[in-house]
Amino acid sequence: MTTSLEKSDPQKPDDGRLPGKPGTVPGDSPRALARARRRQAALRFWRQYRTHRAGLVGLAVLALIALLALTAPLLVGADSQSVTNAPGGPMEAPSSEFPLGTDQFGRSLLALMLWGTRVSLTVGLLAAFLSVAIGTLIGITAGHFKGWYATVIMRVTDWFLVMPTLVLAIALATVLSRSIWTTILAIGVTTWPTTARLVRAQTLSVESRPYIERSRALGGGHRHIMSRHVLPNVMPLVLAQTTLVISTAILTEATLAFLGLSDPTIVSWGGLLQDAREAGAVSSGNWWYLAPPGLAIAVVALAFTLCGRAIESVLNPKLGVSR
Repeated sequence: MTTSLEKSDPQKPDDGRLPGKPGTVPGDSPRALARARRRQAALRFWRQYRTHRAGLVGLAVLALIALLALTAPLLVGADSQSVTNAPGGPMEAPSSEFPLGTDQFGRSLLALMLWGTRVSLTVGLLAAFLSVAIGTLIGITAGHFKGWYATVIMRVTDWFLVMPTLVLAIALATVLSRSIWTTILAIGVTTWPTTARLVRAQTLSVESRPYIERSRALGGGHRHIMSRHVLPNVMPLVLAQTTLVISTAILTEATLAFLGLSDPTIVSWGGLLQDAREAGAVSSGNWWYLAPPGLAIAVVALAFTLCGRAIESVLNPKLGVSR
């Protein structure tokens, strides 16, 4: 029998944890507990993501390409883009000195490919961020407020969905000055409707749950409900959509550059394709001028797509995405 004196023995060590809740200390702040939950969620997400072989391949490819983009100034130097100090002759075939050959000015295509990686990834990431931010904002507000606002904003979204995205981007890039920021803006403001539709549907699902009604009954305003309850629940969908939008943005940037609507002073993969077309690489059979940038665009788009499908499968196992 354990006596009451033994239960309250002051010599018994006390670890400060609440009874019945292992790992919970009374002195822990709500922020510390929230950080701990986020770390656990991130570890759980990574454990599930690792089971997708295609997703790991895509992530490894993206990590390698990002490393090459960051180290491009150290690997090839900024003078490799110079037209006047080109180290080789025009349109040289691949050799030991120039593994990917040279362009029409005698510059090393390998060095230009590395510099183009920086521009293409930057445009893809920033344009995707802008697109997803616009789509998320419109989707959440349209699903929350409903009424005439939702009707008007979704009709505008439908109009953008009906219009070809590439045509709108070309029109916008033609009107504005040619720069990398114009390309980012043209892609970002024309590719958000799909995200808005998906986020609005998820917002309607979240707002039909009982805790939203309790939050309103306790005095929660529109901003509180959208930022504290709706946004955290739609973020997994937004994250998965972002990876898919990045690949679309990179392809669109390459298309705009190929059409001559980007900044001609900046080296990008699409710009290299445009230079190859102007130099007559197709008719002359200089395949080394066309293949590297085209394959790079395809590989990066495929890698982002593989990562996006893996993330979708982790966040929504009902999709049944193959591993």
